[in-house]
Amino acid sequence: MQNQLKEYIPTNARASVLRLLEQDNLLIKIKKERKTRHGDYRSLPNGKHQITINSNLNTYRFLITLIHEIAHFEAYKAHGKLIKPHGIEWKRTFQHLMLPFLNPEIFPNDLLPLLAKHFKNPKASSDTDVQLALALKQFDEPNDKTFIFQVPMGSTFKSYNGKVFRMIKKRVKRFECVEVKTGRLYLFNPNAEVEIVIPANPDSYREGIS
Repeated sequence: MQNQLKEYIPTNARASVLRLLEQDNLLIKIKKERKTRHGDYRSLPNGKHQITINSNLNTYRFLITLIHEIAHFEAYKAHGKLIKPHGIEWKRTFQHLMLPFLNPEIFPNDLLPLLAKHFKNPKASSDTDVQLALALKQFDEPNDKTFIFQVPMGSTFKSYNGKVFRMIKKRVKRFECVEVKTGRLYLFNPNAEVEIVIPANPDSYREGIS
């Protein structure tokens, strides 16, 4: 697995990552894309610990996700399983583990200020940091997905689960959308990735913001 990991992480981060993974009971598995998560950590019944990471992530996103999950492993090992998954113990562990990687030999210069800001108080998912998520997306393979905060009001879009919605309005932090089939209202985080089906036209735009 160590040799397999090399193709997924920045070249200058490989040696440091492999040192973090020198754990006999820590397993790393590469998974196909999962729409609802980039990676996860779990304690297995046999006493081992497993981290899974999506294979479709760009190298910078992969590295951040991997260190995020290693931080879970280290935090639980140090503080026990009763701590909150993304509580202060995890935050401090994540910050400590990530700090050596925050340098221009590993990350592009334009990402470093955004990463420094994010890691002052890391969230459960870096996807909730809109600026960082958008900056990381530029390193993804081209696709037909759009962040929901970029979807024009009144446009119709398809979410990861195939449901079709129409953009209604922006709230303070999230976006209100209506499911076309049922008429139910849903709230989306600003950097949820969706596929635009029908762009807005003047009539639908006026309806959407009324």
